[in-house]
Amino acid sequence: MDKENKNKIKQFLLLVVSIIFLFFVSYNNLQLQQSNRIKDVNKIDVTNHKKVSAKELFLDSWQIIKSNYYQHDLNKQNWARWKKRYIHQIKTQEDAHLAINSMLASLDDSYSKFMSEEEFSQQNNAINSKLYGIGINIASIAGKIYVVNVIENAPAYNSGMRNGDIILKVNDIDVNGKSIYQVAQLIRGEINASLNLEILRGSEKISKNIKREEIKVKTIDYKKITNDIGYIRISSFIGIDTPKEFIIALNRLKETKGLILDLRGNSGGLFQNALLISNLFMNEGTIVNVIARQGKKNTYNVNNDGCVYDNELVVLIDGNSASASEILSSALQDNKRAVLIGTKTYGKGLVQKVYSLPNKSGMNLTIARYLTPKGIDINKKGIEPDYIVTFNHSDFINNIDPQLAYAKNYLEKKFINKL
Repeated sequence: MDKENKNKIKQFLLLVVSIIFLFFVSYNNLQLQQSNRIKDVNKIDVTNHKKVSAKELFLDSWQIIKSNYYQHDLNKQNWARWKKRYIHQIKTQEDAHLAINSMLASLDDSYSKFMSEEEFSQQNNAINSKLYGIGINIASIAGKIYVVNVIENAPAYNSGMRNGDIILKVNDIDVNGKSIYQVAQLIRGEINASLNLEILRGSEKISKNIKREEIKVKTIDYKKITNDIGYIRISSFIGIDTPKEFIIALNRLKETKGLILDLRGNSGGLFQNALLISNLFMNEGTIVNVIARQGKKNTYNVNNDGCVYDNELVVLIDGNSASASEILSSALQDNKRAVLIGTKTYGKGLVQKVYSLPNKSGMNLTIARYLTPKGIDINKKGIEPDYIVTFNHSDFINNIDPQLAYAKNYLEKKFINKL
C-alpha cells in the first residue's frame, strides 16, 4: 500500500491537545497573488515566567475562572466555597495543582483544564508546529492503535516503522484499552530520550528502540486527483503556519473546476484559523456566532474583498471532525457554499481561551459557546452531512476510501451538468 493512497483514507489524528483560542493572531509579510489579507506571524511564546507561591497560583486561577467562565453561575455553585476550602491547605505547588484541578472538575467541562509547566510547553510547541516525538500519526481502529502515517525522515521512519503497524506496548506499558491521547502522551516526551515500542506487523511482533527528536508538523497536504479536481487535507487547525500552508496549496490548485476539502480526523485548533480559511471561499455571509458570558453575542462575518476560490467545493467530515473543523464546515454548509459528505461530526460547540499562569503553567478555559450561521447549537449533537457515506474498518484494511470516491463522483457529475 503506497504512502499517497494511504493518506487518502487515514483517520488522521495529530498528537496534540485540541484547543481553540479566542484571541486575535496578527499576520504579516505573506505575499499572495490573489490577496494580501492573510499574513505571516513569528512563532509565539505565551509562557508566563513569573514565579509566585503555590497559594498565589491557586488564587490567580480561582479568580480567572470566577470572572471568565462562560456559565455565569459556574455550574450552579457558590464559587467562594473553593477558596474557603483550600486557601489554608495549600503548601506546595502540587497542592495548588490538585486544588485547581478540583475546581475545574466541578464545572463538569472536559475542555477546561489546568496544565503543568510540561503540559503547557507541549501545547505551545504544538501551536508553533513543533512536537518532540518520533514522527508518527496514530488512530484507534476497531480498538487497536494503528500507525496511519510515518513522517518521512523522522526517527520512526528511519527505524523502519511502517503505515499499518499496530502498537502493542510503549516502554513495556500495554496500550490495550488506552485512548489516543493517552498513547500519544506515552510516546511524546523529552527530546533525545529513547523509548521502546512493541509493534505487531502481520503476525510478527517487533521491538523498536527509537530516540525522540523535534518533529516539524505540517498540517496541510494537497494534490490534484484529476486535472479538474483538487484535494486539500487539513489535519489540524492548531498551527500558526496552517493558513500560510493552506494558501500555498490553494494557489497551486486554483485552476481546478472543483475542490475536495478533507477535514476527517481534524479535531480542531485555533479559532482564528477557521475564520481565515472560511474567508477564502466566500464573498459574504456569517461564519459563526459566538455567545459569551451572560448571553453577549459576537457575530463573525466574512471580511474580505472577494474570495480566492469560487468553484465547486465538497467537504469531507467524520465523527472526529470537531471544533474549528465544525466552524468551517457549518459556515460553508449554512451559506450553501459547499456540500458535506461523510458522517456526523463530533459536536464541540464550546470555545476555549488559553490563560498563561505564573510558574510557566497554563489553563484552557471555556469562555463561550458558538452557534452556526443559521443559529444552530451543535454542541454534543454534531453536524449532519448532506450525503451520508460511511468508512469502516474493512475499507481501511482494503485501501478503499468510499467517502473520497463519492466526493470525486459528485464533482464529476456537477461538471457534466454544467456543460
